[in-house]
Amino acid sequence: MRGATRAKWAACTLAVALAATACGGGSASGGSGADGIVSSSWGDPQNPLEPANTNEVQGGKVLDMIFRGLKRYDPKTGEAQNMVALRIDTTDSVNFTVVLKPGWKFSNGEAVTARSFVDAWNYGAHLKNNQRNAYFFGYIEGYDKVHPEKGEASAEKLSGLKVVDDTTFTVKLTQKFSTWPDTLGYAAFSPLPRAFFDDHDAWLAQPVGNGPYTVDSYAKGSQMSLRRWDGYTGSDKAQNGGIDLKVYTDNNTAYTDLIAGNLDLVDDVPASQLKNVKADLGDRYINTPAGIIQTLAFPYYDGAWKGADKAKVRTGLSMAINRKQITDTIFRQTRTPAKDWTSPVLGEEGGYDPTLCGKACEYDPAQAKRLIAEGGGLPGGRITISYNADTGSHKDWVDAVCNSIKNSLGNDKACVGNPVGTFADFRNQITQSKISGPFRAGWQMDYPLIQNFLQPLYYTNASSNDGKWSNKKFDDLIDKANAETDPVRAVETFKQAEEVVRDEMAAIPLWYQNGSAGYSERVFDVALNPFSVPVYNEIKVN
Repeated sequence: MRGATRAKWAACTLAVALAATACGGGSASGGSGADGIVSSSWGDPQNPLEPANTNEVQGGKVLDMIFRGLKRYDPKTGEAQNMVALRIDTTDSVNFTVVLKPGWKFSNGEAVTARSFVDAWNYGAHLKNNQRNAYFFGYIEGYDKVHPEKGEASAEKLSGLKVVDDTTFTVKLTQKFSTWPDTLGYAAFSPLPRAFFDDHDAWLAQPVGNGPYTVDSYAKGSQMSLRRWDGYTGSDKAQNGGIDLKVYTDNNTAYTDLIAGNLDLVDDVPASQLKNVKADLGDRYINTPAGIIQTLAFPYYDGAWKGADKAKVRTGLSMAINRKQITDTIFRQTRTPAKDWTSPVLGEEGGYDPTLCGKACEYDPAQAKRLIAEGGGLPGGRITISYNADTGSHKDWVDAVCNSIKNSLGNDKACVGNPVGTFADFRNQITQSKISGPFRAGWQMDYPLIQNFLQPLYYTNASSNDGKWSNKKFDDLIDKANAETDPVRAVETFKQAEEVVRDEMAAIPLWYQNGSAGYSERVFDVALNPFSVPVYNEIKVN
């Protein structure tokens, strides 16, 4: 991507005060029954909540509440199911006809039409709008004109998008992409109302969507309040009166508030509390597999990490990490040592391969030391692992990884952690290519396809390829896999591309992550979806 978005939150949303009444106000947390408000831990998103500009977890939680796209991923199985789409037809996996269900509306009363999708996708794709998820529109014909790799755009709209009538539009891709419809549950493909374009700043201050909730108020650094939209006509109506997302910069504090009865839901139980959580919460503790992998990424824009020898150094570092010890002692079975670069939730038929990484992901201090020496040693004599310090218990595991590396190499100065205060600050440093050493790069799937664990992260110039790794063989195999009409052959080709990632150790896979959450006695029917995000609309209040 070419820099950060130019859009800014309106001034009132930046207020530190909790109430923010000038921005909409609303009822406080509490109440009971169908109108009860659920309070949940949260972190400020990196960017304003434009669907095509949000590619991180905290903003994604909100988008999943205020928008519904053509598809939605089943909260239990992850299967892509029609939501706003009545059907998506194709005879050649290149040309698609999208037909919408009638009756869908935005919360401001505007009808959701074919134009709502086409305008939103054109906006998301265009270079001038600096949307981080523009890349997701890259397979639509005309993307190279609205978002060229160099120079200015030569077109305003994607030539592959055509509105037929209010409920129908067509899409032409640049190549066969048999599973393209299954990607359309991702938030970047959400529709947008005319208000987004007519008064952009006002929309950013109080986003308008077509989902079961509306944004009532947002005080950055404090709280976002969402309230049930009673005019919502979808099948997944909110079972509560709303959600108050409370900002925490320390998930231990959030957990303490939960135990004290001051918070209803924590969706990231801190590692330091895992030894107590079952005694504290009993059946109100959730530990379930999720489509999440934690990795160490590298800054390939820094010449110190380029070159064939540095692949040996990265592989050596992988073998210097005692994954089993860390997942057992720190995470207490809420993590599983990684054996590939995907997730077990895909299943082996979906591309998960527990043999792919092999010895490169096994703890072997002697081999680690030998490979790092053969690769010319650690750049600068040591590595610095950057991470955000506000959520996720990252300090605990980064310190443990560094200790493992130092012990393996027999060098107590070989590794050090670099905490960055907040998730937003951490992401900004990453997207501005300001991090000089390895950094935390957890990935939560956008949709349950092996393609999503590979292409957005490792394809040249992909939206979440934060380290700027590039390999033509990998890119060609991804293109070939996307063009396969046979799903079995497609998965096999994706796995061949993943082998290139392994051979280069483009990123070090650490562990697969379970969804881990706890909730109060005040709420019930609490669950996490396969993305480890709470299914907020199904939560009920006693």
